[in-house]
This record gives sequence, C-alpha cells and structure tokens, in this order.
Amino acid sequence: MLNKNGHWSPDDIAWEQFDPSRVDSDILAVIRAASLVERNSADYVAYLKRVISDDPEFRAAAEQWGHEEHQHGIVLGRWAEMADPDFDFETAFRRFTEGYRIPVDAEASVRGSRAGEMVARCVVEAGTSSFYAALRDATEEPVLKDICNRISKDEIRHYRMFQDYFQRYQEREHLGRPRRAWIAATRFLEAEDDELSFAYYCANMPPEEAYDRSEAGRAYARTALGCYRRDHLGKAVKLILKAAGLPPHGRLGDLAFQATWLFLKVRTRGQLAA
Repeated sequence: MLNKNGHWSPDDIAWEQFDPSRVDSDILAVIRAASLVERNSADYVAYLKRVISDDPEFRAAAEQWGHEEHQHGIVLGRWAEMADPDFDFETAFRRFTEGYRIPVDAEASVRGSRAGEMVARCVVEAGTSSFYAALRDATEEPVLKDICNRISKDEIRHYRMFQDYFQRYQEREHLGRPRRAWIAATRFLEAEDDELSFAYYCANMPPEEAYDRSEAGRAYARTALGCYRRDHLGKAVKLILKAAGLPPHGRLGDLAFQATWLFLKVRTRGQLAA
C-alpha cells in the first residue's frame, strides 16, 4: 500500500515468502554493506538542508527523501538479518557511523552551486537505481527481489525530484554545460570512494581485523559489478547524460555507453583477478 507521499512501507513486503535456500552469500555481503549506506541518510539530509537553507519546499522534499532512504536501509538490514542470523544490523551501523562521516557542516555545496548539487544528486540516484535493478535481476530470493525492485523505482522517482529542483535553480544560476558534465563525471567516479568500502568492512569483517580500503573495495566490487547487464548500465548512462545536459541518445549516447561498459568490464575482470 502506498502512503500519502506515494511510498511503500516495510509492512508491504511479503516477509513470509523469504526462502533461505535461495540466498547467495556474495549478494548477501553486498546487501549488508548497502543497508548501512542507505540507513545513513540523516547526514545527507543535514548537509542538503544546510547548503540550501532558504528554500522551505526543497528542505521538506529533502526530509521526505531522507526518510525513504532511511527506510531502504532498515528493510535491507532486516532482510540481511533474516538471511544471516549472526548479522547484527544495529551494531554494524554504529561501527560504520563512528568511522565515516560526510561534511555536514559545509556552508555551501561542495559542487559549487545549488544547480551543481542537484546534478550530483541525479547522478547518485541514477547509479543506485541501476544498482538495485541489477541486484533484483541477479538474486533468486523472492523477498530480496521485491525489495530491490521497490528501491530501484524509488531511486528513479528521487532522480526526477532532484531534476525538478535543478531546473528551478538553473533558472537563476545558468550552470554551463561543460560544468554540468564535469560535475556528473566526477560524481560518477566518486562511486569508488571510501563510503562503500568502509561499509563493506563494517558489515562483513570483524572489528579486530584492520580496515584495508583496497581489499574491502575489491570484495564489494567483485559481486556488485558482476551483477550488471547491458540494459542496467544503459539506463543509468542515459540518465547521467541527461543530468549533464548532454543528449542521451544518438552517437554521443552510444559512445558514452560503450566507454562505460568497457570500463565496467575491465574493472570487473580486474577485481576477479585480484
């Protein structure tokens, strides 16, 4: 059932259909990490409300977005605990937040403008939508498949929300296409920053084991990247090009997709070899 904001709740998940025989241990490890990142939305809400402090409508939208992202984490964490009773979601989340924080005290967007911030958020939502679509199609466990499908659709809706606010701020800031493209490209490459690696470590490795960013990043990427198919990546590339102000179709779109697909395949082979 959808609530007044058009969003579902954990009660809508058919938890009784959980099938432990269809849990893939590698996908489970990735889900444990993803649950921590999704749950950590409060810091991102605080950051967005701080750098866009005089737009009440956006602040309310950011609050709702954060609530939905937080719920994604809770639902993924619940599923992970069902799949692995030894996994303690709350303990892992505390480890994660004690060791990883974003700059919530920033006075202005790290992207240089409000419109630039919205471009970066669109890139994130495009990437996460494709990520959960890939996991949805990779898993055979029915409850996780439903959860990932719901989250993937949420992220597309979030993309559209940030795109709408980009249009609002763009009317005043007139962010040039080269700058938009630069922000989109740099935010895409930031997908390999410390956040996911550290989340994977906190969710899957004991506290007494020292954190090795490269090792944790490789372990995460081996499974996460391997789930992608061409259609998953193709949709993400089109959305990112649109956020960058570039035509998502035609020759440029094809070249961008081929380059990104090649990058993904090289990265996947590299992680498997490692």
